[in-house]
Amino acid sequence: MFHRLGGRWGAEGLDVLVPPRCAACQGDLPPAGDESSGSAATAETGVLVCPSCRRDLAHDSPRCGVCGERSGAAAPPCEGCRRMRHRCAGLAVLGSYHGELRSAILRCKRPSGEPLAAALGGLLVGRHRKNFTDWRVDLVVPVPMHWSRRIVRGTSAADELAAEIASRLALPCRPALRRSVATRMQNEFPIEARRGNVANAFQVRSDVRGKTILVVDDVCTTGSTLAACSSALTVSGASAVYAAVVAKADRSPDAGDD
Repeated sequence: MFHRLGGRWGAEGLDVLVPPRCAACQGDLPPAGDESSGSAATAETGVLVCPSCRRDLAHDSPRCGVCGERSGAAAPPCEGCRRMRHRCAGLAVLGSYHGELRSAILRCKRPSGEPLAAALGGLLVGRHRKNFTDWRVDLVVPVPMHWSRRIVRGTSAADELAAEIASRLALPCRPALRRSVATRMQNEFPIEARRGNVANAFQVRSDVRGKTILVVDDVCTTGSTLAACSSALTVSGASAVYAAVVAKADRSPDAGDD
C-alpha cells in the first residue's frame, strides 16, 4: 500500500514540477480530475488531450457499428453493410479522416508521435468502451507493418494504439499477425484494386482458437486490410473478429494505408 501511495505522490509531485501537456497541441491541461470541459462520450481518465483538442479530434456523426459508415439507420444492416461483402463483425471509429484528426494520424506515423497515438487510443476507448465490453473481446491485435517499412518509419501507430487500448480495457495485446508480404501502400491503388493488394498478405503467428479478437489500425478506407486480417484470424480458429480504428476515410480516395 505504501509503495502505491509513494508512486502516486511522486507522480503528483512531478506533475507540479513539470506539468503535463496536451499530446496534440502541447498546451496546458486542466487540473487532474477536471473533466467538465470534455464530452461524456470521450471523457476517459488519464488521456493527455486538452478539452479543445478532444472536441476537434473526437467530433463525429453517428455511424453504423458494423461497417463504420455514417448512417442514419437505427441499427445495421445499413446501406454500407450491404455494400461490404467482407468485413469484421463490428467496427469502432473515433472520427472521419480529415482536418485535425487526419493531421494527428499523420504525426503518429513518426516516433515523435507515439504519445499522441496513445492519447488517440484513450479517446477511442472513451467513446467505445461499451461496445468493446459488449463484444467480449479476449485479445487486442495490431494490424502489422512489414518489417522493412517498420525500419524506415521507426514506429507503428497501430502498435501504439493497440497497446493503449488493451491497457485501458485490461486485456492482453499480442502481435498475433504478421505481414508476410511487403505490399505497396493502399493509397497507391484505386479503391477497386485494394482488396487484391492485401489478399493473403497476413499470417497468424500465435494460437487464436476460440478467441474474440479486436484488430486495431489507424485508418480504414475500404476495409480491405481489416477484412484480410479478419479472414486470416478466422481461418486460424478465432471465434469472432472486431476492429477499431482512429479514423474512417468515408470513401475518400486520398486516405491512409488501409
